[in-house]
Amino acid sequence: MHTFRGGAAFARAILLAAAIANIPPAFAAEVNIVDGAGRSVQVSDASRILSIGGDVTEILYALGAGARVVGVDTTSQFPPEALKEKQSVGYMRALSSEGVISVGATVVLASESSGPPEVVKTLKATSVPYVAVSDKSSPEGIVSKVRLVAKVIGAETEGEKLAQEIADDFRVLADWRSKIDRPVRALFVLAVQNGRVMAGGRNTSADAILALAGATNVVTDVNGFRPLPDEAIVALAPDVIVAMRRSSDKDGHDLSQLLALKGVQSTPAGAAKRIIVVDGLYTLGFGPRTPAAARDLMAEFYPHVIGKAGSSKQ
Repeated sequence: MHTFRGGAAFARAILLAAAIANIPPAFAAEVNIVDGAGRSVQVSDASRILSIGGDVTEILYALGAGARVVGVDTTSQFPPEALKEKQSVGYMRALSSEGVISVGATVVLASESSGPPEVVKTLKATSVPYVAVSDKSSPEGIVSKVRLVAKVIGAETEGEKLAQEIADDFRVLADWRSKIDRPVRALFVLAVQNGRVMAGGRNTSADAILALAGATNVVTDVNGFRPLPDEAIVALAPDVIVAMRRSSDKDGHDLSQLLALKGVQSTPAGAAKRIIVVDGLYTLGFGPRTPAAARDLMAEFYPHVIGKAGSSKQ
């Protein structure tokens, strides 16, 4: 069975990379890059990194640069020590220029989704290099951002190795998908708000992860995450519902609110109570662990194709 970069294996890789990172790197090597927003950025010192975006932080730790990270945002929850040990600048879409500057970073690596726009514009105008990292939810997107982050921090050899491992994992996933005869029809529920499900439509990370796991997203008529009324859920008739675990849930996702919805009860998924609860960052983060996350979801959808034995821990 192919071994994915996820769970315990990923944790061991981080520990090994951290040990390697004790070797003094060339922090002052000047590098010119074109970032995810198409801007030309010059970085001359990557000794103190502010990482904004859970995927960006995961990549930095996987490359052995965890010791150089001096600040993170609240989505940087893996590895756990990132948020516990580093200074927090708050939620990535609600940044303040003062909070970011106070960290004293020599370079900012931030997801392209960071905001608000006026704050990002201000940060790009400061003397500290601001590198936007593309948040494309695709295998190619992950590989590209690994290479970009690696180039910024002077770890291109390690970055190419990680990129190749991730690409190999996605090729294995593609092979497994080719063995699926009848794709399940899935509904991805981000949350339940005011009696309606917030579902993932086209051009979302939810849509992308369902496709990687070999499922058909039933929400094709909307773009982005949108609330759905009961009658729409009934018409969509999903075979399975994937529900995101909330950070406030103590014992996993509270499914009572979801199962109480008449629309959900009237679907094949609701009638069979076929609901898969997933960790949001792990499943929708589109970082180094994404192949493992897609594999785990595929194992839930199609145990006869790859089985559940050895599936990665979230």
